Amino acid sequence: MITLKEVKSLADSIRFTEFPNKLYKKVEPFVPALSLDERNVFNKKKNPVHEYCDSIRFLAYKDGKIVGRIAGIINHKLNKAFDKLEVRFTRIDMIDDIEVTKALIKQIEDWGKSQGMTDIIGPIGFTDLDRQGLLVDGFDQLSMFITIYNHPYYMEHLEKLGFLKDVDWVEKQIMWPTEVTDKIKRGADISKRRYGYRLFKAKNKKELLKYIYEAFEMYNVAFESLYGFFPITDKVMDYYIKQMIMIVQLEYVWFVFDKEDKIVGFTVIMPSLAKVNKKNNGHLFPFGWARLFWGLKHYDVIDLYFIAVDPKHQGHGIIALMFEDGIITGNKHGVRFAESGPELEENVEIQNQWKSFDFNEHKRRRCYRKTI
Repeated sequence: MITLKEVKSLADSIRFTEFPNKLYKKVEPFVPALSLDERNVFNKKKNPVHEYCDSIRFLAYKDGKIVGRIAGIINHKLNKAFDKLEVRFTRIDMIDDIEVTKALIKQIEDWGKSQGMTDIIGPIGFTDLDRQGLLVDGFDQLSMFITIYNHPYYMEHLEKLGFLKDVDWVEKQIMWPTEVTDKIKRGADISKRRYGYRLFKAKNKKELLKYIYEAFEMYNVAFESLYGFFPITDKVMDYYIKQMIMIVQLEYVWFVFDKEDKIVGFTVIMPSLAKVNKKNNGHLFPFGWARLFWGLKHYDVIDLYFIAVDPKHQGHGIIALMFEDGIITGNKHGVRFAESGPELEENVEIQNQWKSFDFNEHKRRRCYRKTI
């Protein structure tokens, strides 16, 4: 018999967070999330997204053992803004038993219907900076620090339960160029000479904080038309900035200013922390912090967290301007390749940016939809 228990206590919150780490302990491509951050995501006192979102978590038990987990989200601001009645599911993990999956999904569907929702989508998180997208291809590839890993049977279960594809994200392994190509040089030169853009990298974290909020405001504008996106508030910006400020590498954060000194481009890259966090199993104590900081200095893979360009300034060489310095910086550290992170397959603008690079599209993620 399968029973569901709502997560309310700290002990259950820990069990919820640790379940996938145990389920995938011997699976080589799996990379755990940072456990403390994962618990804080659902902490209504710590994550300000709960000012306009409701969330709920459940653990599934069978014969006294945890066999699955799932969380539900209702983003009331997004639903109101886009005239939707959607409940989201996220953090779904379970053993290969479709009855467990069915029970987990039903719990979120019932919760959503009790709140007046008519559709369920997922896996998708609170914001665009959250973990999202069920892995549907590339199961033998190492996950990124910021992405989900799951077995192929997840997809099979959801489709048997009536879910259909809503949108896909693709991920690329990009071979890092050993030198800046003539095309990128020309694009960067045009960006500076014809349009008057200038590249800026902060020299210290105080300087970074001076510009980061304006950059995230531009990020909101750049991504506002993308699937599932809703602008993040200042408080939510603070929440994510506090998570990253300790480990962000200044030489991999780029701002681009226009002639009026407005930020029109913003990119964040990080040394890959996948192998480090896998060794830490998602924990920073007792030795996790030391491994983490070691990994930030010893790497040959970088993760492209995001590239944001103000839509009014797209097509003016801003990305080439950032790539030019990015290639030089990566080569300085012996980077062999980069992981693009999930990019919407329908986002033609970003997909076109990789045409001059040698890459392998090696992973695909999916958000599913179903009427309830």
